[in-house]
Amino acid sequence: MSPLAAKWPIDGRVALVTGAGGGGTGRAIAVRLARGGASVVVDDLDEQGGTATVRLIEEAGGHAVFVRADVTSETDIERMVAVAERTFGGLDILVNNAGGTPRPHFPEAPRRHWTRTLDLNLRGPMLAIQVALHAMRKRGGGAIVNISSVAGVGYAPHSSPEYSAAKAGLARLTATLAPLHASENVRVNCILPNWIGTEEVLAEIAAMSPEERSEVPDLLTTPEEIADLVVELIEDPSVAGRGVRLVDGQAAGADADRRRD
Repeated sequence: MSPLAAKWPIDGRVALVTGAGGGGTGRAIAVRLARGGASVVVDDLDEQGGTATVRLIEEAGGHAVFVRADVTSETDIERMVAVAERTFGGLDILVNNAGGTPRPHFPEAPRRHWTRTLDLNLRGPMLAIQVALHAMRKRGGGAIVNISSVAGVGYAPHSSPEYSAAKAGLARLTATLAPLHASENVRVNCILPNWIGTEEVLAEIAAMSPEERSEVPDLLTTPEEIADLVVELIEDPSVAGRGVRLVDGQAAGADADRRRD
């Protein structure tokens, strides 16, 4: 981040976080934004998990509302943004966190799995950005953070080719939207974490064979570390179109634009 740039504060802003139900990265991001003073729209298909996230925020003195919406649905995306405007008066921050992929994976998977994975991890965030831009224009600008993955970087094999391809597309989409900083005062950036220490991932590791487990890093990135980096990218008005890799909780690589800092 640029140490000389004045911060773009999240205090008093309105944020929308997709996939923020459950106990993983989305919840950590929503809670962190609320702790910084933002009012948060919590999106998820898991109504119980989403309302639990809202409860955590409100118990800490923050402001949040839950909306059950599918990010693969244009109608649902429009409704998410409408909830932000109706409840909190507008939208300043969008975090495209929702993602994942069903099993089995390509090429054995049914073709609908391929479509669902692309819609969830790439088309959904693209649509959310497009809809959010209309709301952000009314507020004079905003900040968007996409949660991609190191699965979309490099040439190594991955167990889910369709997920890797979608996450690579999301990172590239982020870079191509850098001009929005100049034209719309909207900054779009991207985080590419590796293994994240969520309950789901820890359970997956526990079920691995010793050989499979040897490929897992000793230190996993925590959801809270991702949430902190989200806030850094939002608050730094000098960064746009950047992709930051987060490995073992540390920023371990970046795109060409970031290397110019």
